[in-house]
Amino acid sequence: MFTSKGRCGKPCYSVRTSSKLPKMPAAIVDLEALPRLLAANARLIGVDLGTKTIGLALSDTRRTIASPLETLKRTKFRPDAERLLAIAKLHDVGALVIGLPRNMDGSEGPRAQSTRAFVKNLAPMTALAIAFWDERLSTAAVTRTLIEADTSRQRRAVLVDKMAAAYILQGALDRLGYG
Repeated sequence: MFTSKGRCGKPCYSVRTSSKLPKMPAAIVDLEALPRLLAANARLIGVDLGTKTIGLALSDTRRTIASPLETLKRTKFRPDAERLLAIAKLHDVGALVIGLPRNMDGSEGPRAQSTRAFVKNLAPMTALAIAFWDERLSTAAVTRTLIEADTSRQRRAVLVDKMAAAYILQGALDRLGYG
């Protein structure tokens, strides 16, 4: 892994994956099975996968608090996946918690299918465990909170994705009994 300055002046993370691909693809597990697969101080990354951006949140090493980390602008699958995995490696992450956008009736629509396809393609690139968490209304809840805090529309656009990822991750941590 190496870091360089991108065109925007911000750090760009890259992973050389040609010969370093893990032997085993990632385990896609139920959330309840996740603790057994994690090292003692491994962090979790929460992922809010959107069509234009990917919101990321990071847990602390005790897995009690989720904090917004950053928002990645989506490009193509491979560069997006490599950036996500490089950030995971940088922060000693043990697993990914991916928000699964279900419909209000619990069924899975096109966005959920797109999320599952992303994870299916990501799994062979990493040995990190991956779990899904129902993200219904996470962005709406975060947006409502930001509006109540009198955040400008421009500022909300910058914050909403990474805060939605933190909302998703915190829900998963609470469910696991960490929070």
